[in-house]
Amino acid sequence: MPAISRDEVAHLARLSRLALTDAELDEFAGQLDSILNHVKAVSEVAADDVPATAHPAATANVWRDDVIQPGLTQEQALSGAPEVDESRFAVPQILGEEQ
Repeated sequence: MPAISRDEVAHLARLSRLALTDAELDEFAGQLDSILNHVKAVSEVAADDVPATAHPAATANVWRDDVIQPGLTQEQALSGAPEVDESRFAVPQILGEEQ
């Protein structure tokens, strides 16, 4: 016996305000029945002594120490710019914006 019937899928569709064709109702009923059967099979296998996991492999963050390193000076950063305006990068106007 299926876990979910075509009539139950039609009822859920009405509650969800979904307009489904007869073919879609049949298709979704089969898909939902398959999903529910898989969930049932997994729940039968799950043991109480097995801890729940979010990932099958152990994971750990790998952190490195923060090391302060000198950055570019303003002059060095602007030295390769094609155009500079008041110690800033000058870029072309976009989308017809006013300046």
